[in-house]
Amino acid sequence: MDHSPAGLTVSIALASGVAVQSLSRHAGIPSIILLLALGVALGPEGLGWVLPQSLGQGLVDLVDFAIAIILFEGGLNLQSSRLRRQEMPIRRLVTWGAVLTLTGACLVGLFILDWPLDRSLLFGSLVVVTGPTVVAPLVRDMRLRPHLRTVIEAEGVLIDPIGALLAALVLNIVLSPAAETLASEFFSLSMRLGFGVVAGAVGGYLIGQCLRRPGLIPHGLTNIFTLACTYAIFQLANQTVQQSGILAVTVAGILVGNFITQAHRDLRDFKDQMTTMLVGLLFILLAADLQSQDILDLGPNAWWSVGALIFLVRPISVLVSTFRSGLTFKEQVFLACVAPRGIVAAAIASLTAEAMHAQSLEGGSALRAMVFVTIAATVIHAGAFARLTAHLLGLRLPKREIVAIMGARELSLALAKALKYGGTPVVFIDTDAKHCRLAEDAGFPVIFGDALNERIMLRAQFDSVETVVGLTENDHLNSMYATQARTLFKVPNAYIAVDALEGQTLPSHVRQAHADVLFDGPHDVSRWNVRFRHEGVDILEVVYGEPPKPLADAADASMEPKRPVAGHAESCVMLTIHNGKRAHPMHYGYTPKKGDHATVAIHKPDREKVLTHLQQQGWEPYPMGKTAAQP
Repeated sequence: MDHSPAGLTVSIALASGVAVQSLSRHAGIPSIILLLALGVALGPEGLGWVLPQSLGQGLVDLVDFAIAIILFEGGLNLQSSRLRRQEMPIRRLVTWGAVLTLTGACLVGLFILDWPLDRSLLFGSLVVVTGPTVVAPLVRDMRLRPHLRTVIEAEGVLIDPIGALLAALVLNIVLSPAAETLASEFFSLSMRLGFGVVAGAVGGYLIGQCLRRPGLIPHGLTNIFTLACTYAIFQLANQTVQQSGILAVTVAGILVGNFITQAHRDLRDFKDQMTTMLVGLLFILLAADLQSQDILDLGPNAWWSVGALIFLVRPISVLVSTFRSGLTFKEQVFLACVAPRGIVAAAIASLTAEAMHAQSLEGGSALRAMVFVTIAATVIHAGAFARLTAHLLGLRLPKREIVAIMGARELSLALAKALKYGGTPVVFIDTDAKHCRLAEDAGFPVIFGDALNERIMLRAQFDSVETVVGLTENDHLNSMYATQARTLFKVPNAYIAVDALEGQTLPSHVRQAHADVLFDGPHDVSRWNVRFRHEGVDILEVVYGEPPKPLADAADASMEPKRPVAGHAESCVMLTIHNGKRAHPMHYGYTPKKGDHATVAIHKPDREKVLTHLQQQGWEPYPMGKTAAQP
């Protein structure tokens, strides 16, 4: 294939970028490495299917659009409350840390790569950034301490616009090195910073206000409305003060992300998918434009340079900029090990190389090649050693053990008390202030808000949640909660309260959520809440022995231990099972074992009948009639 029209180039890059990222998630390896390799393979030096030059000026416009969306999405993830708590280390990392990284990388260019000062300065400005599109997936599955994760993610988001502005400043100085130009560029930098913050704050506030007003933006249009506004902020800011748009969209994303809106969760999902798509597209296009000979021409000094950046420049930058900032030495060491570069560094490097070629300035291709080598090496290093380093330094969260219950009603409180009695910590999430007060009065931590909101889940410490329980009277809301917890936080166990099975199988929404039915089987949650309110329930602790021989040999499936109270579905509810050190919520798929303890809620009028039935199945009241977790 000798020629590829622009549309075909974009379509191939788009499809292959998404496919590679899907493959990388299954394989558990950083997607950037595969994207870079595939981009070169599909480019002019490989199959020739992806020809970035066919896009002309459209490539620059596409890069601008992608960067705007990526940085806005990064800002959405930053919570102002956490930023304020970690303000000092974050501020130092994106200011003094940026200056130290620029200086150190410039020295690497001068003394290891043997480049002239102008090219070394450009290299230093381009590798200041740490990509949020690489950092966020890296730390998401590591279960770091929340404050450390905040510092890493905030640095990745905030350093990108600062690094891009530094690169633009240095490039303009290199192209016009006169003293008056130098003073003018520093004045322009301050203008870009100031105007970018103001424009982003105004734009983010307006978007947030529009999203907060019900019905103002028709249902189904909120995502594309925000997307359009984001790009408009980027372009309008750039038109007013050149190169201020990149900071404006970052600030706007932070503001919108901290507005409480009904569209917040859908917006986050949409922006995350857009970012994934654009990162794949850009890396394929930019890598296809890379010449392998440019990388070979760098020689072994390229790898010595990357080693100096990883093992010398980054540690010095972190240790100096975070000195007495509240971070421990172990946390500083971990930060020093995690500085992968991402799509913004690649995009700005490509644009810088094109600008140097346009001005007949030598070294643009070598500069771009060195930045791509740095991206690949830092991503491989972080992907290979970050998790191990966090584990060795003891910076990961303790073992999961919390049970997070959505819905603080009477039956939920009975379950929570039984769990607490069995040594299992519980947290409630509810949108009803009255129900939240009931749970607080009972001594439980409560998070007021939408349990489907990721920010609310973070407040509930879902990184330490072992089990989620959907215990509202809405089956499908319960399943959405389970799905969200499993998808975003990889919560191992999810149980959903349902009022009926589908024949002999789990309901479809339970299966789709990869969950199990809560308790010993389906129950009418609303009915049990009423019974608890009218004090019509006894709580009893029982221990499992062995069913009598005749019953054990019976073929009646309804008497299987898997359903310990079968035949009396609305006479009692088996709340928890205690089979070791801690209690766990009882669930439909659990088979009792000898010695198991369970907490059972019994409808008072049916007490004797239920006790007889439990004894037939091998359950005996705990010695001395001990009760547990009585509401």
